Amino acid sequence: MRIDDAVDSDDQGYLITIIEEKNMKQDIIMTMQEAIENEGKATIYGILFDVAKSTIKPESAEALKQITDYLNANPDVKIIIVGHTDITGNFLSNITLSKERAESIKNYLITTGKIAGTRLQADGVGPLCPVSTNSTDEGRKLNRRVEIVKQ
Repeated sequence: MRIDDAVDSDDQGYLITIIEEKNMKQDIIMTMQEAIENEGKATIYGILFDVAKSTIKPESAEALKQITDYLNANPDVKIIIVGHTDITGNFLSNITLSKERAESIKNYLITTGKIAGTRLQADGVGPLCPVSTNSTDEGRKLNRRVEIVKQ
């Protein structure tokens, strides 16, 4: 906080400036191409499923198109589609669900994206690799994701 003399006609009073300090929030956005080139994988959050289901919801089309576009632009690249869940529910059910969701994405890329199945593997790790806490809704949301890993 800083206090200065006021600058007005009778020069009476004060001007108070309050500065709040906060941690800077910085979002670094990379394309799928950049993420895979720099980190060997890309994290995808826009592929949606109903709770405990592996059927892809229609609003996932844009995220799936990004994967298809990447694979079409890089015809020699093979990927592993890795499903992730949060920690809620039964551990073994989450492992199975993450594998089923990855398999659904693989099938989508083959049938709708016209990507050769020989370029795709699907697997799931359930809640084993969280990227955030499972103690909050926001953290659990971040943990529910798909990663595209370059082979």
